[in-house]
Amino acid sequence: MSTLVALISTAIVASFVIPLLLLVSSLAADRGMAVAGQQANSVAMLVAGLNRDVRLPELLSPALASSPAATSVVLADGTVLGVAWPDFGTDPGYRRARGGEAFSTRDDQGGHVFVPVLVDGGVAVIRSSVTPDQLNQGVPLAWTSIIALGLLLSGVAVFVADRAARAVSRPLQDVAATAHRLREGDLAARAPMAGPPETVELGSALNGLAERVGEVLEAERDSVRGLAHRLRTPVTALRLQAEQLADDDLAQLVSQLQVAIDRVVTEARRPLREDLPVGCDAREVTATRIEYWRPLAEDQNRTLAVTLPDGPAPVALSALDLADVIDICIDNVFAHTPEGTGFAVSLEVVNGRLRLAVTDQGPGFAAAASGPRPGTSGLGLQLARRTIERAGGTVAMSAPGRSPAEVLIELPVAG
Repeated sequence: MSTLVALISTAIVASFVIPLLLLVSSLAADRGMAVAGQQANSVAMLVAGLNRDVRLPELLSPALASSPAATSVVLADGTVLGVAWPDFGTDPGYRRARGGEAFSTRDDQGGHVFVPVLVDGGVAVIRSSVTPDQLNQGVPLAWTSIIALGLLLSGVAVFVADRAARAVSRPLQDVAATAHRLREGDLAARAPMAGPPETVELGSALNGLAERVGEVLEAERDSVRGLAHRLRTPVTALRLQAEQLADDDLAQLVSQLQVAIDRVVTEARRPLREDLPVGCDAREVTATRIEYWRPLAEDQNRTLAVTLPDGPAPVALSALDLADVIDICIDNVFAHTPEGTGFAVSLEVVNGRLRLAVTDQGPGFAAAASGPRPGTSGLGLQLARRTIERAGGTVAMSAPGRSPAEVLIELPVAG
C-alpha cells in the first residue's frame, strides 16, 4: 500500500512540478526579453528626439552603459553607436527592422529586440541583446527549490500513507499471529478486537471459530470418556471370569485390555491446553516401554536387543504419543511373528535427527494385506505414521517378505 501511495503521490507532484518548472523558465526568459525591450525603446526615443543633434553619441553613452542589455544603434548613415555590430549589413534582423518592423528573436546567442526609428535621411535601427545566462537568471535556484518542495511533499505523503497502512496492517498481523497460534494448538489464543471495522469483524469470526473448535474437541473427549467408562464394567467382569478359569494367558490379555482402556480415559481427561506442542526425552520413554514389554518377551522366549544413546534425546512429541507409537511397533512383533522370534529396538541420534528402529527376525511384512488379525483393527501402523508425520517425522518399513523386518522412525531432535 505504501508503495502504491508513493507512486501515486509522485505522479501527482510531478504533474504539478514539471509545468511549474517550465513556467518559471518561461517567466525568466520573458523577464530578460522585457529588459532588452525596455532598453531598446528608451534608446529609440532618444534617437528619435535627438537625431539632428551632433551630441547624440555623447548623450546616448550613459544610457547604453547603464543598461544590462547590450545595445547597438545603427544610424541612418550607417554609423554604429554602442556595442559593435560589424556585420549588421548582412544581418537578416537588421534588414527586417530597416524595413520598418519591430520584433524580437531568440537563438543560441540569447535574445534580441529590434526597434526601427524613422529619422531624417532614413531609418535608424536599435538592437538590444541579452545573453542566455540573463534569460535564465534565477532559474536554477527556483528549480532547485521547486524540486526540493516536490520531494518533501512526496515524502510527507509516503510517511502519512505508511502510518495509515500500519494502522490497518498491525491489527491484521495480530489476527494472523492468532491464526498461527491456533494452528499450532494454542486453542486459548484470541485475536484482539482492534483496527478498522473489517479487521474487527475478521478477528471476531476467528475467535468464534476457535471457540467452536474447542467446544467440538471437548464434546469429542466427553464421548471418548463415556465410551471408556462404559467399557470398564464388562472388562472388569471378563477379568474376574478369567481369574476363575485360572487361565493365565487370558487373564494377562484382559489385564492389558484394561490398561489400554485406562490409558484412553487418561488421554480423554487430558486438558485441551495439553494439545500445545510439547516434547519429551525419547530415550526415557523408549526405555520405559521396553521394560513394559520385556516380561512378555521373556515369557515367549524372545530375545530382546536394546540400543539406547548415552544422553537424552529430546523430540517435539508428547511422551504419551511417542509411547503409543513404540507400543504399536512392538505389539506388531508379538502379533505377527511366532513365539521365540527375537527382535531389537534401537534408538540413536544421527545428524540432528532421531532414528528409532524396531526389527524382528520373522518372515517380514506380507506382500498384500491379509486383513487384520482377530481383536485388532489393522490400523496400528497408519495411526503411528500420522502421529509421527504431525511431529515432522517419517516412518519407513522394509520391503514385503524381507527378513529381518524393520520399522524405521525418524524425528527431528528438538532444540
